[in-house]
Amino acid sequence: MIVAVLALLAVLAVPLTGGSFQRLGQVPIRAWWLLPLALILQVLVITVLTDLPEGLAAGIHLATYGLAGLFLWLNRAIRGVPLLAAGAVLNGVTIAVNGGTLPASEWAVRTAGLEGKEGFTNSGVLENPRLLWLGDVFAIPEGLPLANVFSIGDVLIVAGVAVLVVVNSRERKPVETHF
Repeated sequence: MIVAVLALLAVLAVPLTGGSFQRLGQVPIRAWWLLPLALILQVLVITVLTDLPEGLAAGIHLATYGLAGLFLWLNRAIRGVPLLAAGAVLNGVTIAVNGGTLPASEWAVRTAGLEGKEGFTNSGVLENPRLLWLGDVFAIPEGLPLANVFSIGDVLIVAGVAVLVVVNSRERKPVETHF
């Protein structure tokens, strides 16, 4: 949730930074529908279809990262996307090596007031986590707005969205990097 809110704030910052929504709309996005599809499936598996078998839920969750990864690969030349993709790769690899769940530190979960959640979760305290340091180890404390846990991958995703939105909304013609 915190990633979505910060991404929305980046979009709302466009006019405050001298940008234009019209210029932002001219960014050449390929296969744009992959990202909303991935996000919708992820929201469904995490918040709506909570009674799915854990293995199926984890598989769908991992598949959403595959769809998002394809979208990012197809749009890698757009400024901001490589930084966003780096964050997604860190989260995706960590989720993959932990069976579909991003590991969270006990401290972060406790600090954010998220203890005791039942069923499949996209992030949680695991018995023997792999790459925990890339998991949700940071927290916005309980009692503050948007109390939650987050990872270094999430930080890179938000930074990538901010670069994508602000830089591309300010340029006369969106510039693509080539690599």
